Amino acid sequence: MSKLPPLPFSVKVFYGVGELAAAVPASLSAFFVLYFFTTVAGLSPALAGAVLLFGRFWDAINDPLIGWLSDRTVSPWGRRYPWMLGGVIPLAISSVLLWTVPPFASQWGIFAYYIVLSLFAFAAFTTVQLPYTALAAELADDYDERTDLIGMKSAFSIGGSIVALLMAQAVFARVADPARQYIILGALSASLAVVIIGLCVAGTYRRYWQVQAGRPRLATDTQSPALLPQLRSVFSNSAFRQVLGLYLCGWMSVQVTAAMLPYFVGAWMGLPATHFAQMALAVQGTAIAMLWGWDWVAKRTGKRTVFLMGAPLAALALGGLATVQPGQVVWMYSLGVIAGIGVATLYMVPFAMLPDVVDLDELNTGLRREGLYFSALVFLQKLGLAIALFISGQVLGWTGYVANADSQPAAALNAIRLLIGPLPALLLVVGLWFCYRYPISRDRHQQILLALQTQRQQRIAAEAGPELDSTASDL
Repeated sequence: MSKLPPLPFSVKVFYGVGELAAAVPASLSAFFVLYFFTTVAGLSPALAGAVLLFGRFWDAINDPLIGWLSDRTVSPWGRRYPWMLGGVIPLAISSVLLWTVPPFASQWGIFAYYIVLSLFAFAAFTTVQLPYTALAAELADDYDERTDLIGMKSAFSIGGSIVALLMAQAVFARVADPARQYIILGALSASLAVVIIGLCVAGTYRRYWQVQAGRPRLATDTQSPALLPQLRSVFSNSAFRQVLGLYLCGWMSVQVTAAMLPYFVGAWMGLPATHFAQMALAVQGTAIAMLWGWDWVAKRTGKRTVFLMGAPLAALALGGLATVQPGQVVWMYSLGVIAGIGVATLYMVPFAMLPDVVDLDELNTGLRREGLYFSALVFLQKLGLAIALFISGQVLGWTGYVANADSQPAAALNAIRLLIGPLPALLLVVGLWFCYRYPISRDRHQQILLALQTQRQQRIAAEAGPELDSTASDL
């Protein structure tokens, strides 16, 4: 088996750029969709949260299904690219329709519109995001090169949040009508997604086939087992379960904080809306700057160590937000910067761990199932956002929050303070426990790769054996 050439920097960049196609619309959703539903579209907080939770239940079906189908895809374009290219136009259309207020007068009519739209929007999002994410395991085998790839993906993921916030600030400053503001944001994110996916495919295509040339054809195509047995097999992987627990806790903590940030800045701190975007930029800007530092640490220690160092910082900072009082603007921003240092590891570490888990799975089963493994993580990414928004919407409704009111009940203000900091901090502590139990170190991964190399060589020899026997008999 020939050794692959080093992963070019250009491939890392083109792969990372692909993250923007999903990161920008996802970030707009994370920061604004609950606020849009309740304030612009006119849904109650409870119905708005229910729409988002319904979409995630639908994701529970389409995520593993698309992951399984992409694993089985056989085409001249490979396994992932047909899905990315085929899904980007539906994603673009859905990105516009999501921010369009339907012409219905009743709450239930608006609710029904967004329920139906969520079926199409979430399926389109999965069709692009999941195969793109799984592509990371097919562009490199090396432990550190994969960390570089995921680090670049994480940089563009955070960068996508920053792009979304800057777009929002620019549109909000120039357009007065709230309904028109969000339609413009949807159209901008849709156009960006189409261009970005084209760049990603063009920039990674050659490297993808270099890697595939060194691998034998595995039982991941049409002869692979059915979906449900494969799902049971995937979830029996102990290392995978630790990554799932780590990621769900970490991602939910980030999304609860993001969902509550506009309420915290406006209702509790009494600050103009510009401070919300600036606070988010403080967190995300720090996170993107820290990615290269954490990548440096990961190459000298390991992926698990990075999370065990960074997540406690994020937990302490987020917990500290509950102590911020109106007027303490500098303290609020200082905690945002500290949180950003730790948040960088939440973006980077789980996705960097997962390709190593896929290698272990191939060693144990002979199957190459990036799609199924990454589908679970992509599903948790969306489920974490949905649960965060559902909880936030329900709690705001229970405590008497009133949209656009000059003042809020004390119960609603206390709920906002609880949701912005202490609850996310507790989730991160649970995530640390899962991370501590993760079993694949750098040395263990090297052992897996060596065993895989022997196993693949034996498989290639076995496949060539019948052909050689046939040739000898003809002679």
